[in-house]
Amino acid sequence: MTPSPGSLYLIPSLLGEAAVDASLPAIVAQTVSRLTHFLVEDEKSARHFIKTLLPDCNLRALSLERLSEHTADSELPRLLEPLMAGHDVGIISEAGCPAIADPGSDVVRRAHELGARVIPLVGPCSMILALMASGLSGQRWRFVGYLPVADEERRAELRALEAEALRSGETQIVMETPYRNQRLLQEILAACRPETMLCVASNLSTPEELIQTRTVAEWRKVVPNLPKVPALFLLGR
Repeated sequence: MTPSPGSLYLIPSLLGEAAVDASLPAIVAQTVSRLTHFLVEDEKSARHFIKTLLPDCNLRALSLERLSEHTADSELPRLLEPLMAGHDVGIISEAGCPAIADPGSDVVRRAHELGARVIPLVGPCSMILALMASGLSGQRWRFVGYLPVADEERRAELRALEAEALRSGETQIVMETPYRNQRLLQEILAACRPETMLCVASNLSTPEELIQTRTVAEWRKVVPNLPKVPALFLLGR
């Protein structure tokens, strides 16, 4: 008799070095404590996160399989074998919520196709936190992610995003690799109109959190020196 599939848990992780009880509800640690099978974006950071949640956990007893943006579709059946054997499985990404600007959506879709229950747990999502605190429109917004690498294409994309934000009021959220934060900020300030609203949000949910919203003209007067940490940039009106 074929066993019923287990449940797939989407486990949010910390956005940075923050206290667990300040970012995650107790149900996250409770769920992780009874799972033995995980799909993780990075094994080292996942083990550190699990140990932070459960200091007494025996990490050697856990099965961790890598699930990254480079995981081929052909690998999914193997990764989901424990789920189809009746085991509950957890997905942990590098920071925040799995499948939201992080790997996981392909596995989630496959789990639905196989008839497994998918259970998202509550936890921090950087774009939601930034949007909440920005003062910009939360009714209409778009997470753009990374901009084109080529300078001219980046500037053109920034101007297009700004035009849409000013036309429709739709907040545009972009990000960059931490060591390029300063460069992206400079490009935004050079490409956008003085009246455009810009929110800079970095190190969210940590003691070093920074969230400030000003016009581009105001930012140009005092350009901050951004640390090489995760950051989001929100354009609006």
